Amino acid sequence: MTDHQRTDPPPVADERATLSGYVQYQRDTLAMKCAGLSAGQLRERAVPPSPISLLGLVRHMADVERGWFRNVVNGESVPRYWPREDGTDGAFDVDTADPEEAFRVWREACARSRAVVEAAESLDVTGRRRGEDFSLRYILAHMIEEYARHNGHADFLRERIDGAVGE
Repeated sequence: MTDHQRTDPPPVADERATLSGYVQYQRDTLAMKCAGLSAGQLRERAVPPSPISLLGLVRHMADVERGWFRNVVNGESVPRYWPREDGTDGAFDVDTADPEEAFRVWREACARSRAVVEAAESLDVTGRRRGEDFSLRYILAHMIEEYARHNGHADFLRERIDGAVGE
């Protein structure tokens, strides 16, 4: 795996561009960790009984993008992409999941998120979640943390699947 597949954050930029650049770098890292794997490999769970798989991470992050940017910042009410019958999160239920669909939904969610960030008047724009206000600045910082944590999982999953290691 090589770094050339990722877009580096700008070394000199305003706050919005810096935070957005780091979020995009983390998105690119997740895509890089999944590159070149078969559907079966993407579904592989490396640490049973944990349901975490690379495909599950992609699906989970699509829902995280949807939740924070569309529902919280934009005030939309977009339901989970992969809910279970009881309405809970089914992102990690990947036994029959279609990787092409998952990556398409995730990329579309990321594009919508970028559009929300670009359209926002400032990073001080807020949205509500569970009765609490969150600024766009907070959400971008949280997304960096969320992706970085899950990219750590992706590192271990990828190494277990085919031995590939890298940033």
